[in-house]
Parts: sequence; C-alpha cells; structure tokens
Amino acid sequence: MISMLKQQFIERFGGLGEDIRVFFAPGRVNLIGEHTDYNGGHVLPCALAMGTYALVRPTKEPLVRMYSINFPGTGVITVPYDDLSYRSEHGWANYPKGVLAAFQALGPLETGLDILYNGTIPNGAGLSSSASIELVTAVMLNELFGRGLDQLELVKMSQKVENKYVGVHCGIMDQFAVGMGKQNCAILLNCQTLEYRYLPLVLDDCSLVIANTNKKRGLADSAYNERRATCEAALAKLQNVRNIASLGELTSAELDQYAHLLSPLEQKRARHAVTENERTLAAAAALERGDLGRFGELMKQSHLSLRDDYEVTGIELDTLVEAAWAHEGTVGARMTGAGFGGCTVNIVKKAYVQDFIERVGSAHAEKIGYEASFYVVDVGDGAKELTELEEMYR
Repeated sequence: MISMLKQQFIERFGGLGEDIRVFFAPGRVNLIGEHTDYNGGHVLPCALAMGTYALVRPTKEPLVRMYSINFPGTGVITVPYDDLSYRSEHGWANYPKGVLAAFQALGPLETGLDILYNGTIPNGAGLSSSASIELVTAVMLNELFGRGLDQLELVKMSQKVENKYVGVHCGIMDQFAVGMGKQNCAILLNCQTLEYRYLPLVLDDCSLVIANTNKKRGLADSAYNERRATCEAALAKLQNVRNIASLGELTSAELDQYAHLLSPLEQKRARHAVTENERTLAAAAALERGDLGRFGELMKQSHLSLRDDYEVTGIELDTLVEAAWAHEGTVGARMTGAGFGGCTVNIVKKAYVQDFIERVGSAHAEKIGYEASFYVVDVGDGAKELTELEEMYR
C-alpha cells in the first residue's frame, strides 16, 4: 500500500519519490472504561493496526499543501504559515492545521510541506480518526523540525488542539492510546494522574472484532458535551463535602452516601462514572490473570450502565450488542467510544467469528434497515515514522 500512496503523492504534488517520508498513527478501541477519562477515572484502550498514514516532503514555500485520499472532494488545501486559524470550510484539515499552529507557537517552521493523508479507520465510527490524524501530524512535525518533544508531550499537545482549536472537550484517552500504544498490549491509564502500565492482551483462541453501526455521528455536535457538563456540575456539588478533584476518586459506596446532594440526572451520570471506573480496574485485574470470562461479564455491565445511566447507546448500538450477547461465540461485547452511533467491541472465539459476523450483521440489518460493517483487528503500536522494512510490509 505504501508504494501506491507514494505514487499518488507524486501524481498530486509532482517530483520524485526518494525524499518522501512516511508516518503512521493508529486508531484505538477502548476495551472498557467509557466516559471516565474526563471524570478522572481509568480507561483500558489499545491501539489498532488500522490508522492514518501521512506522506510528507519539505518544500521551499512558507505554506503547507494537504490532500486526503479519504476526502477527495476537498482537493488540495493550501494553508500559509501566517494564517493557521480554524476555518470551517477546511473540514478534516483543521485537525492537522491545529497541530501546525501548536508547533508554530513553539518557534517558526523553517520549511513548507506537502502532505498526503490516507486513513484506514472508518470516519465517524468512534475509533479515534481525529486523534490519529493529530498524532501522525505531531510525530511528523516533531521529527521534521527536530523539536525533541517526547511522545507524552505530543499526546498532550494533540489533546489541547482538539479541546481548544477544534472545540471538542474530549479527555486524554484517545490521544494517549494513539500515541502510546504497544503491540499486543492494552493500556491501563489513570486519566487524572496519567500513570499507566501495559497489560498483555492475550486472547488465545479469541479474536477482537469491531462492529460499526455505520450511523455517522459528529462528536462535537453530539450530546457528549452535555454529559460532561452534568458530571462537572455533580462534581462541584460533591466538592462541597469531599476534598476530591474528580469523580474517579469516589467509590460507589461514597457516592451513595452523598447522592441526596445531586439531582436525579446528576445521580445517574455520576453513578456511571464511578461504577465504570471500578469495572475498569476489575477488568484489568481479570486480564492480568487471564480470566477472559470475567472480562466479558464486566464488558456487559459496562454497556448496561452506558445504556441506562449515561444514556449514550441508542437503538443501533443496543441492537448489535444484544445480538452479540445472544451468540454462543461471544465472550464479551459492549459499545465503545462516545456513543450515539459508532462501534461495538467484541471478544469472539475464533471458531465462531464468521458466523458471528453473519448473524449479528443480519440482526442489525433486519432491525435498523441498513448494514453494519465488521473488522477483525490486530493490536498495534503507537504513532511513529515507518522504517523502510515496515513500509515493505504495509
């Protein structure tokens, strides 16, 4: 695929292919720990082998020319260094533009750039295509301009771009998983302290299957920000009686003790944040002792909480998950990502994967009226420049 992308780069920007450098950032799937990241809790994501490629070549002009194979209708977007402001008509390009602006704030960018992007993550699926394009751009600029930032600094920069430049109030999980992923490992991350550790993701006779509802949902325009605001309001009330910085510091018993201080809606939202944090820690322990059965039970509890307390699932996700629960090959299934459409993550016995895809897909199409998409995925590394050897195998 890389040779094909290099050919498209040459067709789009001219010149020869010898001086083109190739960078890659994965997508991510969160195994458990949903809507806990901005509540100071734990998450358990892993990076995927699918993601975003960026092919780049320096130029002598003080501008960047960007082209996305995924959005050919926008053509080449030309951005001068003296105007990196957000512009709605630039669509997808605002994500790399925000990263460019963040790097420019650290010092002038010495050369122009031609960049071709190609993403293998389904857009709008909730697998962090936005964090992927941010991190691939950040790693690329860090290398090209020799800024010497470590990977965690690039992760934080990319989150800030999404929060301040794009306007999506996401937590740090997406950028962290995309930047810090490790092949065949999950990451247990404390989103408040950023303490983390890698857990071997040993699936043995099982596969990781992602099911995409194909219901497009824009995170910035969804009820995501409303859920976050409600949790922040609950936290502010609880801080009057407890010295806490986040909901993630509470246990279920402690939340029950102070629940009378909250409105009924705040109680539901806070209950999800607190219990999901507890489930994530329990799931990490189950993973460490190789107990996939217990891990699957916790995935189900997570989905039920997201459905009933956080109310972010919807008929499409519920249909996929309920069909998965009914399938004999399923070890665990839940929605993943922000919700309101997007994807489910499933642990499925390898012997049943094809039957799982057919039967769960049929249940979705029959009830929803259109097809879901399925991906059997591998767990890959975080954002990096690809070596010549790595390019050969892609």
